[in-house]
Amino acid sequence: MTDTAPRPTLEAVAARAGVSRATVSRVVNGAAGVREALAARVRRAVEELGYVPNQAARSLVTRRHDAVAVVVAEPEERVFADPFFARQMRGIGKELTAHDNQLVLLLTEGREDHARVARYLTGGHVDGALVFSLHLDDPLPGLVRRAGVPTVFGGRPGWSDGREDVVYVDSDNRGGARDAVRHLAALGRARIAHITGPLDQTSAADRLAGYRDVVGDADPALVARGDFTPGGGERAMRELLGRCPGLDAVFAGNDLTAAGALRVLRAHGRRVPEDVAVVGFDDMLSVAEQTEPPLTTVRQDIEEMGRLMARLLLRGLDHEAAGPTDLSGSTPRPSSGVVLPTTLVHRASA
Repeated sequence: MTDTAPRPTLEAVAARAGVSRATVSRVVNGAAGVREALAARVRRAVEELGYVPNQAARSLVTRRHDAVAVVVAEPEERVFADPFFARQMRGIGKELTAHDNQLVLLLTEGREDHARVARYLTGGHVDGALVFSLHLDDPLPGLVRRAGVPTVFGGRPGWSDGREDVVYVDSDNRGGARDAVRHLAALGRARIAHITGPLDQTSAADRLAGYRDVVGDADPALVARGDFTPGGGERAMRELLGRCPGLDAVFAGNDLTAAGALRVLRAHGRRVPEDVAVVGFDDMLSVAEQTEPPLTTVRQDIEEMGRLMARLLLRGLDHEAAGPTDLSGSTPRPSSGVVLPTTLVHRASA
């Protein structure tokens, strides 16, 4: 075995800086009440000695673990196959890293995983949770609430329990869908179909509502249910062509769905956009720029959604740490919901 040098202690830092151990502890833990000249000496001693705070001891003082759970209510194969999740977690990770926090990823493959997640959250391992991709009957919101962990949700909450303090970040799914369908109508398309996402998720339900805002009482046969996957898009597109062979446009629930729909249209000899115009939703460049033809789609800033979720959570934690006397407005509580705008990106498919 290789001998290792002893780990620098608070006492060693205090001796190097010529201050008390308590002063070092306050500086290391970010507490107020230390003159800047003394704090600078402590920081210099920390750097010279290579002192790394003991996280367990630090947590006893700050009551913070500098770790945040990211809970995704989807199976592992879906999370790692869909670039949406990678972009959202990239945004979350950047924001947490900027504030020296760790990301702890928790996935729920099925109902048996919910108890495991609940135990972890109640075990005092993390300061808060970011939860997204919820389905309407998902027990996670209740489990998180009972765990008493500060939480920000990704997506408009679909449950209704009378609570008004739910913090969430979403995109304007309904408005973006209206823009997509209005664009298709402006092209002169008269039989506009829609492939939904899973309708037990509010994003898919809102996009269907936006579609209906524009088409009104369109033929119900023009709506087919998908699941936000390429395979779901293929199945729904075949279903639509079988029911409504004269359709001339498709608004797909997301870009992956649109990619599947495009493959089926090509296999059936339908030219895009000459015979059938197609619009997606998300603007994931790894998908939208690689389809044939490149996809016209509704852009939502997925990475910014992740960053904003993390930012709101950390701001809320700082507000709690400041205590009830900090009501000056310098650290305001986040509003219950933040909805980011969307934009239509024009490419060759419509």
